[in-house]
Amino acid sequence: MVQVTFINKPVTLVGNEVKVGDKAPDFSVLANDMSTVTLKDSAGKVRLIASVPSLDTGVCDAETRRFNEEVAGLGEDVAFYTVSVDLPFAQKRWCAAAGIDGVHTVSDYRDLSFGESYGVYMKENRLLARAVFVIDRNDTVTYVEYVSEGTSHPDYEAAINAVKEALAK
Repeated sequence: MVQVTFINKPVTLVGNEVKVGDKAPDFSVLANDMSTVTLKDSAGKVRLIASVPSLDTGVCDAETRRFNEEVAGLGEDVAFYTVSVDLPFAQKRWCAAAGIDGVHTVSDYRDLSFGESYGVYMKENRLLARAVFVIDRNDTVTYVEYVSEGTSHPDYEAAINAVKEALAK
């Protein structure tokens, strides 16, 4: 089981740990317009999915901006999602203020479907732990990073390299 801390305090992750080689679990989250988004909506693409505690924090903001810039040059065969429990309205407002349109910010606030399916739901504070998943065109998980401390950055280079490797297949 994955062990993570949030602000240096251990947290309980609810759900299933996802590992490289697993079939990517489906999920149901909300887009900024309140429509439902599932894994199938990006079928046939390489997916970079980053779960974050909240877009309104410095590390989450910086992470989403960095991945947005990195993914922008990789073409139409890549879909980038940032998942949090922020309300869809707040996510839409963040994207507008940040001038970002390449990322799909999606909300798991309704039923924590993503959080439980990917094992990132932090029970103690009803937020998602910081993690990064790369899923190939065949819905196989090719990269996983559960960031050990929720206020730390993920390994950007490793995640982007995993996306590039999945694109090359």
